[in-house]
Amino acid sequence: MKTLASRKSLWMLLFIVIFWVSFTVFRNPVKLRTMFKLPVSFNRWNLVMGPSCPAVPLNLPVSPKETELRIREVLEKLDKQIPPRPFTHLNYTTSATHSTATILNPRDTHCVGDQLDILVEARDHLGNRKGYGGDFMRARMFSPALKAGASGKVTDFNNGTYLVSFTLFWEGTVSLSILLMHPSEGVSALWRSRKQGYDRIIFSGQFVSGASQVHTECALVLNSSVELCQYLDAQDQEAFYCVKPPNVPCAALTYMQSKNKDVSYLSQQERSLFERSNIAVEIMEKSNAISVSKCNTDTAPVKEKCKLGMVSAIPSGHVWKNAWTPASCSLAPIKMKDCLRGKFIYLMGDSTIRQWMEYFKSKVNRVACLLSALRSVDLHESGKLQHQLAVDLDEKISIQWQKHGYPLIGSLVYSVKEIENIARIIDRTGGEKNTVIVISLGQHFRPFPIDLFIRRALNVHKALQRLLLRSPDTVVVLKTENTRELNSDVERFSDFHGYTQYLALKDIFQDLNVGVIDAWDMTVAYGINNVHPPEDVVRSQINIFLNYIC
Repeated sequence: MKTLASRKSLWMLLFIVIFWVSFTVFRNPVKLRTMFKLPVSFNRWNLVMGPSCPAVPLNLPVSPKETELRIREVLEKLDKQIPPRPFTHLNYTTSATHSTATILNPRDTHCVGDQLDILVEARDHLGNRKGYGGDFMRARMFSPALKAGASGKVTDFNNGTYLVSFTLFWEGTVSLSILLMHPSEGVSALWRSRKQGYDRIIFSGQFVSGASQVHTECALVLNSSVELCQYLDAQDQEAFYCVKPPNVPCAALTYMQSKNKDVSYLSQQERSLFERSNIAVEIMEKSNAISVSKCNTDTAPVKEKCKLGMVSAIPSGHVWKNAWTPASCSLAPIKMKDCLRGKFIYLMGDSTIRQWMEYFKSKVNRVACLLSALRSVDLHESGKLQHQLAVDLDEKISIQWQKHGYPLIGSLVYSVKEIENIARIIDRTGGEKNTVIVISLGQHFRPFPIDLFIRRALNVHKALQRLLLRSPDTVVVLKTENTRELNSDVERFSDFHGYTQYLALKDIFQDLNVGVIDAWDMTVAYGINNVHPPEDVVRSQINIFLNYIC
């Protein structure tokens, strides 16, 4: 009996100890670790299994305040380049006809490899010299017979004078062009207008519930007293809203379309600056051709093959015989199917990267035998923006395209059932050396305040940081946006908006080891004013891409 009582006492004591330890752990785990001097910080979702398995957080902690500060920093950099300019009358704005362009080092014959500098003096419509800068110019040199072209670098001295520099990449007769896209007063008006509202585009959401279909207004920002559906990316706190239909759940949102709203933040006077006759006016109408010879007979130094992380020159290259030649590296001839073998290619973004998908599907099969081909997979989606997937099971090639999250502008109806932000897709990606991610953002963000684009780019940047931390072998390529049509609705879609986004994107992604395809510089060099450039341009973009991944 005594032994039995002793055992009961021991069990009771053990129970009390276990209870006390458990209570202390849940009540104050930090205190317990201090008492027992435990070296490991235990995390419910992050257990360290040994020295060969370092703990990698799924999400690097970035506070909302830190994101806001970074957005403000990028915006301030842009604001410094776009100071406010007064607009009193069209006569006092910059005139391409009255402005002058003077070659600083004129010669009968220039040499390949030389730099040609041109001084531009801006004058108004009355012929008076401008005392401040800010004009949006586009410089290009080209030889139509050689199917050659390159952009020029414009340096603004902020006093009405500009230095336009060209690198003479090829020999022959070269034409020079300096376009006044928008005068500084127009640039200032566009920049002010862009900051003022989200309502230039109307979104219409279609809710499908059983046999009923209901349409309601949707937007990135909705000032409404009625009940709203919020579609929230909880991690990055990006939201899209729709007016909630009566007796229909928010989850029933199925389709979307948009159209331009009759709203403008420009005055009638300011709108006159953006008539087609005042956009992209040539400054160099006289003496705009020079002769370039191959003066130096020395063999040009061999350039390193293009690879990820290389710093791009300005200009980044030139077009020769309708093909792109980078300035700072060389492109090797690569067989597309051999390069793509065994790879998972994920194209994410807008329709300009969807062009890549269409190119791959049309070109890979030209050299494929009947038993091995890249075939489209029916994912049972509808509309122009439907998710696309093409696979070659024999060669283990998988290529897919997926649209980015809101905003997506399109008069055609598109499905939103699977829509999500690129950052969440990246977070789901395991990644490894045969996984390739290509991202293109820009065109659909132009009609909205630029802080929306900056925020999205920063969130994608953070997601890529997480991906490259857990899988540093993953290949990431960033395609900047293209130039587009000159006669588009300027207040919403001007290339000025695209250029500011291009500058912001380069600033945000400069610290990541990614490949950059400078589609902006390429489309300027090609002289393309089409949001969906022709096949020659797409082929050149993909040729750079293949050199990055193979």
